[in-house]
Amino acid sequence: MPSQLSIEEVGRVAHLARLELTDTEKQRLTGQLNDLLAQFSQLQEIDTTGIPPTSHPFLLRNVMREDVARPSLSRDKATQNAPEKRDGNFIVPQIVEG
Repeated sequence: MPSQLSIEEVGRVAHLARLELTDTEKQRLTGQLNDLLAQFSQLQEIDTTGIPPTSHPFLLRNVMREDVARPSLSRDKATQNAPEKRDGNFIVPQIVEG
């Protein structure tokens, strides 16, 4: 059986995560976290010898189309409905102070 988390440890972790928990919440979460740790402990007991590590259960491959240039909108056409534009570019309000 893995070591059990105490209510004080859960409170400390909550404090580090900047979470304000009531005593009732700490008590409930302590039980839930200890249940999770017990389940993880059971997983540690499984013999995985000979099983290669995987990041995904299915074989994945990228299906990418060829990178071919295609006709697109001209600058004038793309900006024709812009509320404000200059030299073919959209003008937007500044959002970062500089």
